[in-house]
Amino acid sequence: MNDISAVGDTALRQVGAAPLLPADPGRIGPYVPLGLLGSGGMGRVYLARHADDSPGLAAVKVIRPEYAEGPDFRRRFEREAAVHGRVRTPRAPHLIGTGFDDTLLWMATEYLPGLGLGDAVRECGPLEPAGVWRLVAELGEALSALTAAGVVHRDLKPSNVILSPRGAHVIDFGISRAADSSAITTTGNRVGTPAYMAPEYLREGRCDAVSDVFSLGCTLVHAATGHAPFGDGTGVDVMHRVAFEAPDAEVMAELADMDPALATLLAACLDKDPARRPAPRQLTDAATAAGHDRAAHWQEPLASRLLDRQQGCAVLEGVSVRRSGESRTPMEPVIAPVPAPAGAGNGRRRRPLLAAVAGIAVGAVAVGAFLLTRPGLDSPAAAAPTSVGSSSAAASASPRPSVSASPSGKDDGKGDGKKKDAGEKDTGRGSGSEPGSTPSATATHAGGSTGANTGTGTGTGSSTAPTPTATVTKTAAPPATPAWISGCTYYSGTELTDYGDKGQRVVQVQCMLTKRGYSVGGSGVDGEFGKDTQSAVKQFQSAKGLEVDGQVGPNTWAALRSST
Repeated sequence: MNDISAVGDTALRQVGAAPLLPADPGRIGPYVPLGLLGSGGMGRVYLARHADDSPGLAAVKVIRPEYAEGPDFRRRFEREAAVHGRVRTPRAPHLIGTGFDDTLLWMATEYLPGLGLGDAVRECGPLEPAGVWRLVAELGEALSALTAAGVVHRDLKPSNVILSPRGAHVIDFGISRAADSSAITTTGNRVGTPAYMAPEYLREGRCDAVSDVFSLGCTLVHAATGHAPFGDGTGVDVMHRVAFEAPDAEVMAELADMDPALATLLAACLDKDPARRPAPRQLTDAATAAGHDRAAHWQEPLASRLLDRQQGCAVLEGVSVRRSGESRTPMEPVIAPVPAPAGAGNGRRRRPLLAAVAGIAVGAVAVGAFLLTRPGLDSPAAAAPTSVGSSSAAASASPRPSVSASPSGKDDGKGDGKKKDAGEKDTGRGSGSEPGSTPSATATHAGGSTGANTGTGTGTGSSTAPTPTATVTKTAAPPATPAWISGCTYYSGTELTDYGDKGQRVVQVQCMLTKRGYSVGGSGVDGEFGKDTQSAVKQFQSAKGLEVDGQVGPNTWAALRSST
């Protein structure tokens, strides 16, 4: 296998990812990030490989720490992840896992090597009628699957549709509302994107499967013409047009000129009366009736762009991350660069300065070693006067990456899952305020000679030359791993575990509760989730400020696996 450094940035650019910076995490649960797919108001999405080099790529969304620390936000995130996990269709990426490690709240989904519909239209032009009919069939199939799972998307729009060589896919249902505030507008209790909201949702707050059909109709009109049927924007005027006015006549006329049957179908999707809109299944049937039962090839240059992404994906799937996943820390220190003296014009003149700095750092370490091994303060050797100068050495070290407290998956720990692609990509990088911002590690040495006082100390009045002292800041040794983490390794996922369940998941719950001091009944750790285990779970949830329901979902799993 290749190493990521050998592959370089080419493959990352092929798949639409930006190279990582030192501030980015080196480990997210069981995943090692390869590049940044995008970022939004509440989180970032990373392209990642499993740390054990198992096949496949994942898109891992990481929520900013300031949001992840809130219990209410985590509960909402947990509920939305549960909704995501119920959807099983090739027209939506599979959820692979979720977790909460220290300040990292994350969700991993299957990575689809594709392009957001909004980006595709902007960069490659509107789709031809055959391509739009393909969207009708495949996205109708996606909405049918959501309906069967009892899920209403409520934010279907071009950036939440991914085009790949395998077809069209819906992303971000029920999750974008919590994790991408930059693309969401809240109007009273209405959450969504105004140009693609259903009129009944805007007027009454009512939203169901046919509301998603309306949003899909708006999305398909955009795919065919490059314009939303009620205009773009986020203002009240757009919402008024969606709620009370007919679609833009010029846009709909353009669509009718392209394909009358397609225009008629999409006009029905945009009917203000939900009862007159087609159901999701009827969209797929309409595509078949129009002779588009077989998927058309994507047009150029879109097809070439998607093929390029697929090839880049194949390269990255051959990248080994086992070594880098073990050696790179979540926040790796960056040594602050030493500025060159004024007038320094070339590397040759800077070398003596760098050598001097290195010598000073070594000297500081030597002084620190002396102080750590010198005699006690009551011994004669410790009675030397205090220097008028001072010497200090400080260094910060980051902790090693921790394995996820709660990577979701099947009982065998492999996971069974799904993804979120960044439809509206922003690869701008922040610094100190970004999640995972990198602390600097510095070494300084400021000394005072006997002839000139450059420090802030005091003298003793003795004629004897003062002996310099130094202070050394040491990094505290990491605390021992709690017994409920090191001694309970039966299951590493976050699948909902409840009363009546049996097996390894229950053993893991009981083991952690027992080692935390909770009683799970006279039978002890027996792998059966009975009333005593449920009672212990409720006591633990109450103590941690969680929702007390006696069920072990992702939030309770994360709390059980925390170090406190």
